[in-house]
Amino acid sequence: MSAGESAARPGLLERIAREVWHLFRVITTQSPARFAILVFASLVMIFTAILALPISAADGHATPIADAMFTAMSMICVTGLTSVDMSSHWSLFGEIVLVVGVNIGGMGALTLASMLGFIVSRRVGLRAKLMAASDTNPLRAHGGAVNESQAVQLGQVGLLLRTVALSTIVIEALAAVLLLPSMSREYGFWSGLGHAYGYAAMAFTNTGFTFNDGGISVFAHDYFALSVIMATVFVGSLGFPVLFALSRHLFHPRRATLLHPKTWGLHVRLTLITTITLFVVGAIAYLGLEYGNPGTFGSMGVGDTIFQSFFMSSMTRSGGFSIVDMDSLYGSSMIVSCMLMFVGGGSASTAGGIKVTTLAVLVLSVMSEAKGRPSVQAFGRRIPSDVQRVAVAVFAWGATIVAVGTITIAQITHAPIAEVLFDVISAFGTVGLSTGLTATLPDPALYVMAATIFMGRVGTVTLAAAVAATSRRQLYALPVERPIVG
Repeated sequence: MSAGESAARPGLLERIAREVWHLFRVITTQSPARFAILVFASLVMIFTAILALPISAADGHATPIADAMFTAMSMICVTGLTSVDMSSHWSLFGEIVLVVGVNIGGMGALTLASMLGFIVSRRVGLRAKLMAASDTNPLRAHGGAVNESQAVQLGQVGLLLRTVALSTIVIEALAAVLLLPSMSREYGFWSGLGHAYGYAAMAFTNTGFTFNDGGISVFAHDYFALSVIMATVFVGSLGFPVLFALSRHLFHPRRATLLHPKTWGLHVRLTLITTITLFVVGAIAYLGLEYGNPGTFGSMGVGDTIFQSFFMSSMTRSGGFSIVDMDSLYGSSMIVSCMLMFVGGGSASTAGGIKVTTLAVLVLSVMSEAKGRPSVQAFGRRIPSDVQRVAVAVFAWGATIVAVGTITIAQITHAPIAEVLFDVISAFGTVGLSTGLTATLPDPALYVMAATIFMGRVGTVTLAAAVAATSRRQLYALPVERPIVG
């Protein structure tokens, strides 16, 4: 190498580094949604490498890349679908990695990045605030004005980050303490302590991984433990903005009424009402459809059937734990399960799906159209057209992902279409329930399922942000022409 080439080399590397840094700054400042994809993809690759190590497996052998990648994807996207036996495949180190990973994934990529920036700099800068705010509400127009009627105002992002961290720690710790007696009776104190925290973390993050032999079926008759898990899943599915709003009014019970317009924002009210409605309606549907099924509720008493109906309604929305065999459900119940899984939980929550507020906006739009109203209204507020546009786009995007994933995997495996559809929707909604198909998928189908999980976790948020960001003022109106619809 000549002296001239040696002198030129540092300059070239410096320019490359400068360009990479410039690209990083552009991505993080102009498009937090793209940054979310970058962070999620990076985390999946990092944890794939860790889980593929021999130390992560119980037998001391390296885990195949396809299984390690799928587990890492399911972990970071808090899904719960598995291609290996979770109770026997992973070592203690691997299980610790999984618990850490689901908490990282459950917090959200941009929220986590903002929290790390706060830890390093001891303050929340404007860029970190914009990133975290975008994670909690993708309808913010990036780079433009911030609407102060959003679910979390820009000045409250620091409080939100503390709420995310504290709620994760406190709720998981409380759930672990409540689960400890049940786990200790089954596995002894120290082993039970590990299982208790594992279940608490998997419940709050709505993941559904189980590391004990037999899974949650071991506690099928321990209704206290199941109630704690169900309540933890329910809280995790509400979303951090809702938990933030609830925590702000926790010590003001006189003001904290659900319908008080000055207490809760529209997002909080829609999330709570829609979540509770789906929880109750889902339970009633399972109770009516499965009460005579000998493979599920037919052999249970009345009390057991009612409780398990509510438990299944909660888990199909994103929890992922299951007492009954999903493959034993009647076809009608599988359709109900697919509908609940497709909707998922609250925005900026550990749950997946198109989100309950998306469903609420779509239902309100249909009702307003049926009543002939010029605008969509709820609780004395008008929902703008751009929010309706995003809701329609998210719904169509989710349906497209499910359709493409189902067709591709069905063509690869030639498995029954009902089983494929169920598992694909479970992957898209990051639920984790399975008919047993996912564990038997070949590597190509496993990669398709992993892509479905990834798109289900970050794709709808990215699309919502992209659609919102393209909303621009138009100073003129085009001529109107009405196509025939319907």
